[in-house]
Amino acid sequence: MPPAELKEQIDELALRLVMGDSESAAVSTCMSALEKIRECAERGKAPAVAETASSLLASLPNADSPASLLSEGIAALQKAVQQAETPPPPVALGQDPELLSDFIVESREHLVNIESQILTLERDPCDSEALNAAFRGFHTIKGLAGFLELWDVQKVAHEVEAVLDRARNAELTITADAIDVILASADHLRQWLAYLQANLQGHPSEPPDPDGELLERIGRLVNGGAGIQPAESLPQPVVAGTPAPTTGPAARRSETMAVKVDTGKLDYLVDMAGEMVIAESLVRHDEELSALKSPLLQRKIGHLTRITAELQKTVMAMRLVPIGPQFRRMARLVRDLSRQFGKQVELETQGDDIELDRTIVEELADPLMHMVRNAMDHGIEMPADREKAGKPRTARLLLKATHQAGQVVIEIQDDGRGLDREKILAKAMQKGLVSSGDGMTDNEVFNLIFEPGFSTAAQVTSVSGRGVGMDVVRRHIEKLRGRIEIRSVLGQGATFLLKLPLTLAIIDGLLVGVGPERYIMPLFAVRELFRPSADTVWTVQGRAEMALVRGALLPVVRLYRVFGVEPKSEDPLHGVLIVAEVESRRFCVLVDEVIGKQEVVIKSLGAMFKNAPGVAGGAILGDGRVGLILDLDRLYKGRSGATEN
Repeated sequence: MPPAELKEQIDELALRLVMGDSESAAVSTCMSALEKIRECAERGKAPAVAETASSLLASLPNADSPASLLSEGIAALQKAVQQAETPPPPVALGQDPELLSDFIVESREHLVNIESQILTLERDPCDSEALNAAFRGFHTIKGLAGFLELWDVQKVAHEVEAVLDRARNAELTITADAIDVILASADHLRQWLAYLQANLQGHPSEPPDPDGELLERIGRLVNGGAGIQPAESLPQPVVAGTPAPTTGPAARRSETMAVKVDTGKLDYLVDMAGEMVIAESLVRHDEELSALKSPLLQRKIGHLTRITAELQKTVMAMRLVPIGPQFRRMARLVRDLSRQFGKQVELETQGDDIELDRTIVEELADPLMHMVRNAMDHGIEMPADREKAGKPRTARLLLKATHQAGQVVIEIQDDGRGLDREKILAKAMQKGLVSSGDGMTDNEVFNLIFEPGFSTAAQVTSVSGRGVGMDVVRRHIEKLRGRIEIRSVLGQGATFLLKLPLTLAIIDGLLVGVGPERYIMPLFAVRELFRPSADTVWTVQGRAEMALVRGALLPVVRLYRVFGVEPKSEDPLHGVLIVAEVESRRFCVLVDEVIGKQEVVIKSLGAMFKNAPGVAGGAILGDGRVGLILDLDRLYKGRSGATEN
């Protein structure tokens, strides 16, 4: 029932109370009016009004002063009608988890693009496309934040947008100081996104403090203060560097063809594709089906195999993302460190469109940051020192991605001072890592920098020098089933090569047999394999076994002893030695036979077996049997126990 009709009935109730010949007569007529109000309120879904009327109906017959109770009741009814008439406050859109999640994802994408465009603008203040792209990014964030009632985010985005708008209108050209303010604003917005993300994940925290100083700095820019100058008064340099992402019509068309998919659903699809590959393999290798000499059946199975392989290839490609955005994040780090150290560095990137597994790209962030920091701090000299050495004052730092033999190689190259072999050796001997450098190759010496606590820095800086970082880098890369190679010429620079698999869901393995069991050795860690001769395997002090491989003695791990399996023969001459390399250290694994190379889908063994020594996971082989994927790092570290009789 409309509130207006209820108001009329309550007014009539008040009139009956006043016009009654006696108090008892007034109460009697009011009771019937109250009953009518209650029924109408229930039909009109005004529960507060109906409840108030019911309470009065129950209290009036026994009231000492019915008239007073009715007067108070009429006031309560009028208040209840007024509240029913007022619509409930709308639910804040900013409380909608789905909308907030979409806002966080989209805003982070905009901030990455904004940062790239601003760095491009710093090199070329007249790049109108970069300026317009940065403006659009802040404008979009401002609009979305306003829609979700995130007023603090909207205010910062709006103020920076105003600065960029003045620059777009040729009123101002942004200088390096203004770039600092804009990048600081982007960092502040990132803090807000991190706060919102934490709340969505059930980890509530305090919102970022309102940065009054930041808003004041932005305000000075808007009002024509420090950090901006009239456009016609500034030079217009053009410096080569990292190309800005394409933002033209072609790029916008490609964006409209993309859809966002929850990563959990994507991971599940990958798992199911892996299960389908396993199921197809089981069908293809089924002995009963193989016994049927039916060409039609074989054609159908072949068709199933092709479809399954194509599906797996497509699904795995869905997990791949370009390395370019990760490279562009390093551009900000190079800029900030250049200003901090007073060095002149030009960052160049190549192979931005090379794709890797999404997880690998995310996990690469920290190793890349450590290596870029080290290059900026230790590798690249001060401009004056470079000039004395006959080099350009501006150093060159290259981030490059290429495909190589089924892997992706990430190259971090600088033209700085390079690695000093003698200095590294002296530090290593001081720390007791080696007794001397005799017989050590340059690569073996250079790999000493990955030892925990190793540092040749003369002094500790805010960036590096405490001996932490490079050992973390190696562990991180090896966790991703990759490895690091170093090339360096003293005085000319250094190159670090990170060799990584395309994906973590599938592994190229060497299938080996020990007794009745099958094991899978990650192919990236296998260096060579051979049948030993009588003078190949040596026993040292009656315990540890060593194998003489190309003039070097390598530890031997008998795989059957590690897993308690009965081998076909305990005589090494009847088996195969596989030379593996982990953390730049080589050792040999003795197996009964090598069955062949096989691409397998990695399966977790669950919480119960996650700490099983020497095991990294499992895989279902083509014949339906389960093969254990070997963790060569653990095998190497546990070799002393593994080689005992």
